[in-house]
Parts: sequence; C-alpha cells; structure tokens
Amino acid sequence: MNPFEMVVAIIAITAIASVLRAKYGVVRRDKGEDFIQRGLDPEAERLRAEVKALKDRVAVLERLATDGSTALEREFEKLRDRD
Repeated sequence: MNPFEMVVAIIAITAIASVLRAKYGVVRRDKGEDFIQRGLDPEAERLRAEVKALKDRVAVLERLATDGSTALEREFEKLRDRD
C-alpha cells in the first residue's frame, strides 16, 4: 500500500466513524464520550399539541371569514363555549 492509498483509507475510516457517531448520538466531551438520549421530549410534545390546536383554530377562523353573517355568529358562539 503506497502512502497515498493509506491517507485515503485513514480519511475514509474517520469519515465513516463520524457518520456513525452522529447517527447513534455519541458526543465527544473532554476526555470521554457520552450518548445523547433520543427520546420523546415532553416540552416538544406539548408544543406540538399547542401548534395543532392553534392550526385548528385558524382553520375555523378562515372558514368563518368566508361564511355568511348568520353562520358567523353561530360559530363564534361555539368557539366561546369551547374555551
């Protein structure tokens, strides 16, 4: 194996190792390696639920903006009762 092939092999090995570390969540800190927990974050789930609720409300408001005035009053009453 000539020196050029050896350099290419070392670069390939380090690139593959860094990709695998990123995939499995290994983070290098100081002198050791730690695993990142990849689970469901309760804060992220709460925010997703809030965004979904807001999207539902926006959809209702868009529908109200395009409906007639009598339907508009009924929908506003439904929204007031929901909160």
